Amino acid sequence: MLAQEIIRHKRDGLVLERAQIDAFVQGLVDTSWSEGQAAAMAMAMFLKGMNPAETIGLTQAMTRSGMVMDWASAHLPGPILDKHSTGGVGDKVSLMLAPIVAACGGFVPMISGRGLGHTGGTLDKFDSIPGYCSTPDTALLRRALQTAGCAIIGQTAELAPADRRLYAIRDVTGTVESVALITASILSKKLAAGLQGLVMDVKTGNGAFAASSSMAVELATSLVKVANGAGLPTRAWITDMNQVLGDSCGNAVEMVEAIAFLKGERQEPRLLDITRTLSAELLLIGKLASDHTQALLQVDAALSSGRALEHFARMVTVLGGPADLITRPAHYLPAAPVQVPVLATRAGWVSGMATRDIGLLIIELGGGRHRASDAVDASVGFTQFVQTGQRLEVGDVIATVHAADAAAARMAQQALLPLIHIADQPPVLAPALITRLGA
Repeated sequence: MLAQEIIRHKRDGLVLERAQIDAFVQGLVDTSWSEGQAAAMAMAMFLKGMNPAETIGLTQAMTRSGMVMDWASAHLPGPILDKHSTGGVGDKVSLMLAPIVAACGGFVPMISGRGLGHTGGTLDKFDSIPGYCSTPDTALLRRALQTAGCAIIGQTAELAPADRRLYAIRDVTGTVESVALITASILSKKLAAGLQGLVMDVKTGNGAFAASSSMAVELATSLVKVANGAGLPTRAWITDMNQVLGDSCGNAVEMVEAIAFLKGERQEPRLLDITRTLSAELLLIGKLASDHTQALLQVDAALSSGRALEHFARMVTVLGGPADLITRPAHYLPAAPVQVPVLATRAGWVSGMATRDIGLLIIELGGGRHRASDAVDASVGFTQFVQTGQRLEVGDVIATVHAADAAAARMAQQALLPLIHIADQPPVLAPALITRLGA
């Protein structure tokens, strides 16, 4: 089956047959499809769309492209659960959720990705930890789950290899926002991980791939429908991404914030709200709590008792990171050599921000990729970021730039100011949690 004929078929708006989808996925794995052909196919899928049957077929083919985990032999005394976010700026929920759920009796083999488009990648954040193995073999992954109850890792060579190649191609060809491709990419990894329950965090707003609420609903509905149709109990929350989530964005700086969150030292309210709610959903899906109130109480207890922090520390250690990371994060996590504040030039209330452009600015600082092969500077980003509704006076700190050199810091200072909107009146604040989908 010729690659160019399959591309032409989709390019002309025709429905792909299962055999054509299987041939495309096989070509991704055995590299019989060139980079140009794979990119052309991704663009054809993006422009012409895919119906539910095509999306299910692509998801299943990508799941079968590698090994599918079977956890029966690991004898784990709890459900296999996971959460996935469609991505945003400052979105570090996964870093806290996985150890929270583990502390409540779940087991979380969280297969995460690197930065995609303007959004930060969970895997890039963990790569800022020296020694941390983000691509363990199956034996080490099992040991991490048995020891810590959670393992936040990247795709191994065995799990959904077709998605790994297509993911990188989408990132650099402007095909990220396809609902069908997002659905297949996310769920192929989740199904390959052998999950028993999944919660989806579908972001919407000016910092999300689903910029409009209608697209967010379409994506969330697609994810829930395809996942449940494949036998994976799934719920979704649509959450707000019209501002940076938390008070930092970058890689190492978000890891610092996550550790402080787990210690109870610094918990930005919107970040706390989303983390608690999504964690509680997983406890309900996994039948680890009888109702929403009890689930939230268990989440709060895992945080306040320090058990979630302990599970995080165990995960880092078993995967090769420093045993004392949580007590000495500044010793291990890379720090940018230049750190300068961005100061407000007028008084007023923060009424909004150009969140996507802030994510792109991090890439310009070196904290993301222009091409799939680009190295990432884990130390750069922003801290002390203002929140919508915050009152500012002239000279107040809007954010602190973390940059590799003085020139990059000046560039970021100048570029960030017009991205933060300041009004004379306080804005009406939107909720962090918008809509819940799924039974």
